[in-house]
Amino acid sequence: MKAHTKETQATMTPEKSLQFLKEGNERFQQNLKANRNLLEQVNDTSEGQFPFATILSCIDSRVSAELVFDQGLGDIFSVRIAGNFVNEDILGSMEFACKLAGTKLIVVLGHTSCGAVKGACDHAEMGNLTKLIQKITPAVNAVSEPSDESLRNSKNLEFVDEVSKKNVELTIDRIHAESPILSEMEKNGEIKIIGAMYDINTGGVEFYE
Repeated sequence: MKAHTKETQATMTPEKSLQFLKEGNERFQQNLKANRNLLEQVNDTSEGQFPFATILSCIDSRVSAELVFDQGLGDIFSVRIAGNFVNEDILGSMEFACKLAGTKLIVVLGHTSCGAVKGACDHAEMGNLTKLIQKITPAVNAVSEPSDESLRNSKNLEFVDEVSKKNVELTIDRIHAESPILSEMEKNGEIKIIGAMYDINTGGVEFYE
């Protein structure tokens, strides 16, 4: 499989880009890989890159977007931060990726048993991590069940995963609210912004379209 070129990127649509990711995750789950020469892709992309998607995911070592979607060099922009939330710098990176570099799809990828979300559920405090976790707290507060405080912590993995899903949803809301550029591109059909959850137990990705 060759690296994307300006010509192949131009043929990509938001829907086709999503299908590429779905097919890649199917290969990953089946322990298959597309036939690609990474060193050849190094050479092919040495003078330019033409990725088709931008993935915002957690820094969790089990959730590498390139691996779980079986993509090669030059295929996707990968933005990683604990808790997969957005800030000014990440929004700017996404705007570069879509408006200037031509990606057609943004995926906000949460995952099960997320450590950052667990920290937010437990209201953990430690150095700079305290402020990071506070950015996920709105998702904790937005999940109403269970109401019993003794069940609203990291020991309740069902609660943790519901908070992770809500965090993905709120992150997409922030992208729409804080990036007029990306919102306009989506309204014009140039890009699609969707959420997804990666299951660390199965390797599967569930997309929220």
